[in-house]
Amino acid sequence: MTTLKGALLGGAAAMVATGAAAEELNLICSADVVICEKLVTEFEASHSDIDVNMVRLSSGEAYAKVRAEARNPQTDLWWGGTGDPHLQAAQDGLSAEYKSPMLEQLADWAQGQAETSGFKTVGVYSGALGWGFNKEIFEKKGIAAPQCWSDLLDPALKGEIQIADPNSSGTAYTALATLVQIMGEDEAFDFLKKMHANVSQYTKSGSAPVKAAARGETGLGIVFQHDAVSQAVEGFPIEVGSPCEGTGYEIGSMSLIEGAQNPDEAKAFYDWVLTAEVQNMMPDAGSFQLPSNASATPPKEAPDLSKINLIDYDFAEYGSAERRKELLARWDSEVGSLPLQ
Repeated sequence: MTTLKGALLGGAAAMVATGAAAEELNLICSADVVICEKLVTEFEASHSDIDVNMVRLSSGEAYAKVRAEARNPQTDLWWGGTGDPHLQAAQDGLSAEYKSPMLEQLADWAQGQAETSGFKTVGVYSGALGWGFNKEIFEKKGIAAPQCWSDLLDPALKGEIQIADPNSSGTAYTALATLVQIMGEDEAFDFLKKMHANVSQYTKSGSAPVKAAARGETGLGIVFQHDAVSQAVEGFPIEVGSPCEGTGYEIGSMSLIEGAQNPDEAKAFYDWVLTAEVQNMMPDAGSFQLPSNASATPPKEAPDLSKINLIDYDFAEYGSAERRKELLARWDSEVGSLPLQ
């Protein structure tokens, strides 16, 4: 008969034999799923004592999840996605202050994002807004390549445009905020209502529209330009466009969640992903954003931001909870409620 003492000794021996249980990291990733999986694989390979539980959510969905779990956080770290919802999370007290030892190695714009948030978020990459269009569809239908935002109102583009829903997508919210800053709010909503006649779908994910264009399901997707580049690099007939009137840009960000259950593991990932070595791996996963580490090498395929007419995007205003709520409510009322043709 096995005694209690023998059972306890046997259990202890089994624990020694199998080793201590690995620590965990609960991660939300708001980039393309291939990039997310690449980061998880590489991190677990270099930190064998940490198991990563990753969920891929668009920026708006990620913010909603973090907010819903505020009293009992189930997420430790939120990586990627546009900076506006990260700034809103910081303002709402949903993210924790953290000054990484890597901070001084980052570009000014990445450090500026940290300073704007009270060091509750940090820039991890950057990229300009624009579009990707299917050259074969445009040639077949005799549609001129768009050069400006105003060209997207061309009746020839009826049913050929996709853009994400700004409630779920940081990309689409950046587009909304960009147009407001370029045109003025009333004029921007007038433009969006007119463009609605050419929109076939408002997707959940920000990169989905250009993927649909790559597959020939639509003519043009309004996206961050690096997402269009990634489709062109894969061999699809996608051409990248940058609007003549000017365009906004994102500072993809990362936030440590306030009250995280695994803060040490989150900080380990946070510091690791800010290194030049890790950021230099990103093109292998089809990521062509501008890296935030000043010593990292920008992908040769990445759009040259110095040649793009970038506006002076007001991250503080359009990342604020009040402004974001106002714009999304107006979009729901005036644009999202319209029937698709």
